[in-house]
Amino acid sequence: MNNIWFASHNAHKIQEVQTILTPLGWQVRGIAEAGLTGEIEEQGQDLAENASIKARFAFEHLQEPCISDDSGLEVEALDGRPGVHSARFAGLPPDSGRNLRLLLHMMEGRADRKAQFRTVICMLWNGNEYHFEGRVGGLITLEPRGLGGFGYDPIFMPDGCNQTFAEMTPNQKNEMSHRARAVANWLGFLKKINDI
Repeated sequence: MNNIWFASHNAHKIQEVQTILTPLGWQVRGIAEAGLTGEIEEQGQDLAENASIKARFAFEHLQEPCISDDSGLEVEALDGRPGVHSARFAGLPPDSGRNLRLLLHMMEGRADRKAQFRTVICMLWNGNEYHFEGRVGGLITLEPRGLGGFGYDPIFMPDGCNQTFAEMTPNQKNEMSHRARAVANWLGFLKKINDI
């Protein structure tokens, strides 16, 4: 069993990554299990910078292999917003419901509803920092659909699908999500360096 810390307090994210990695022999633990319960200030200018801030925070305290991620919804008609500000789009404290309602309000009357979810994973391992990206394109729906998922999932319908992420089962979402694709890129890297 390979052990790794996930620098997040978001229970939904931790569960999603555990669902992907546990069958592959990884034990993923949220940093709250190590007593790191304080908020990590994400002041980076982009997703990669925020992921790096979180991974470095965890590594400085734990001195063990750590990963983190930062994810954002990038909407074409809104010039890529909310992007790096996705979690705090409607202000503080973060509130997924308010974020979702604000986004739908800003999209009223817009014909171009193209968007993409993007995740950047940062890994600190043996003193080095690595980044792995995953993305999935889709459309913003006219109204929320589905009760699953979290964040903007009820209004994001991936390309080639007729369901939002919130209407899918966790396994269906994990077959195509931005986070799953970033994790796959990360695992591909680990396999490559283990085979060298």
